[in-house]
Amino acid sequence: MSIDLRAAKKRLIVMGVIDGACLLAALAAIAVYVVTHRQPALIAFAVSLASGFGAQIWFIAGLRRPGEGA
Repeated sequence: MSIDLRAAKKRLIVMGVIDGACLLAALAAIAVYVVTHRQPALIAFAVSLASGFGAQIWFIAGLRRPGEGA
């Protein structure tokens, strides 16, 4: 059984959009922190990074074959 290329391409595009949004949010949060030194900006930065990594893990997990184990 091979990978469905259409589904993999769709997942790649969705992951790219999510990662782009997370990148912009992380950059905005770190800029706010540098200017104002507010602690919630660091929390927003960390959440943005974690969300971006989560999207990448979701993409890679979707490439596994259905019959394979974890």
